[in-house]
Amino acid sequence: MKRIVFFLFIFAAFISAGQSGVGPTVKVKNGSLQGINTSGIGIFKGIPFAEPPVGELRWKEPQPVKNWEGILDATKFGPCPMQAKVYGDMFFRADTMSEDCLYLNVWTPAKTYEEKLPVLVYFYGGGYRAGDGSEPRYDGESMARNGIVSVTVNYRLGVFGFLAHPGLSAENDYKGSGNYALMDQYAALKWVQENIAAFGGDPNRVTIAGESCGSRSVCAQMASPLSKGLIAGAIGESGALMNSTLVPSSLKKAEETGLQFQKLADAGSIAELRAIPEQELLEISGKPGAPYFVPNVDNYFLPDFPLAIFENGEQADVPFLVGWNSEEMNFRFIFGMKEPTLENFKEVLEGLYGDRAEEAFELYHPESDADVEQIATDLAGDRFAGFNSWKWMELHHNTASSPLYRYFYSRPRPAMRAEMGNAQAGFAGGITRNAEVVVEKKRKTGAVHSAEIEYALGNLPTNRVYDWQPEDYKVSEIVQGFFINFIKTGNPNGFGVPYWPSTEKDMNVQMHIDVESKAEIDPSAKRYEWLNQLPDELVGIE
Repeated sequence: MKRIVFFLFIFAAFISAGQSGVGPTVKVKNGSLQGINTSGIGIFKGIPFAEPPVGELRWKEPQPVKNWEGILDATKFGPCPMQAKVYGDMFFRADTMSEDCLYLNVWTPAKTYEEKLPVLVYFYGGGYRAGDGSEPRYDGESMARNGIVSVTVNYRLGVFGFLAHPGLSAENDYKGSGNYALMDQYAALKWVQENIAAFGGDPNRVTIAGESCGSRSVCAQMASPLSKGLIAGAIGESGALMNSTLVPSSLKKAEETGLQFQKLADAGSIAELRAIPEQELLEISGKPGAPYFVPNVDNYFLPDFPLAIFENGEQADVPFLVGWNSEEMNFRFIFGMKEPTLENFKEVLEGLYGDRAEEAFELYHPESDADVEQIATDLAGDRFAGFNSWKWMELHHNTASSPLYRYFYSRPRPAMRAEMGNAQAGFAGGITRNAEVVVEKKRKTGAVHSAEIEYALGNLPTNRVYDWQPEDYKVSEIVQGFFINFIKTGNPNGFGVPYWPSTEKDMNVQMHIDVESKAEIDPSAKRYEWLNQLPDELVGIE
């Protein structure tokens, strides 16, 4: 009887919201929430999914959130995680920044709990140093209007999310530490399993997705024995935790990094580190010489390196959609301030590949100085995100039985709107003001890192930096259509989009996404095959 009353309560809440404009009310495991209604979409912001990781819970696995009394206001985004202004163009809708940051947001089109709609859980990128679930480019309303319950998740960053230390390892039964950010994501996935039905979502149809370090997070969740059973599909955009500069370290190395940070912080113990105020700790982590914190093989969340887990076929065997962009990184990434000439390119290759530089020149082969900038951009992009994404794809193709779909995205963003004034475009789709920089008048020649996010999630109108053209909306309709179909069925094919074959018969078949999207055989396959047989130290692993 109680179960019937509970579901009637949910049903009545959704219906009353649709009729009167009153914010919808939903009861989850820990209490009741009241959100807002936007033309039929229920939006619930700032939902706590774990206890605040403060005080003694700093550098602890996220703890289950306590029950609350009454109805919790879910109309505002929770605080964004502690972070420096790493990317000047990132824009958050959260009002504050705090170590107390473990909140998620839900957008739902459901009117009753019975609808069992597919669910998208999206992890933000930002180098594990920046980002927030309130960023407009990740907004879930457009996906919700296409029949998907959409969720964005906050997780700890930098020193708050990844500090490992012998003292912290001694506190745990598994004798490891670090990876708190990845465990935050896991805790959110557990919350989704327990609560998403109250929003009309189906816990058996949860697809996880992300771009850059959000994509690396997808890789981590697929690899972890803790979370791999909580997901039904995965989307990785431009980044993996293998064959890259952000590959996880060993636990020993991570603990050594933690000791280094303790010395920098002039702290005598873990207790003293925990006592440092959050803002001061953030500032210490930004000092010259401070370490860059990355995931590690902690013997718990990650029992082994993701590369080995995927090689052994121990990852989540789920439908997988993965790809990367045509200009993941600028040629300056490898050239520095050198001029893009043939002579300088050969010198760059010698510095990167030593006695294998001639092999590299055969594959990345400019015919003249005029070709160097583009070819060097291709190489820089491969080293930054293309190759590690390819490796992730190759391993899943070889060891999993579920369908795999590969894309190559090449639609450049348009020029910025004239009213942006003197500014330069940034990684996050926004701008960085600079009086000495003239607003871009031309469209980029390639799709830069993160360029696809607004297109794929249907959020072009939320980004007023760029002068979107009809062709951009056409691309958005296509790529979002692919994502919607995949989230709903595990297959990107459906009405209104070009046919996208899986990699079942040929690992090199990909969907080339642009104004005229089409399936093709990757013309760059030999580049990745060559990179794949190089020693680790030559492909960007530190």
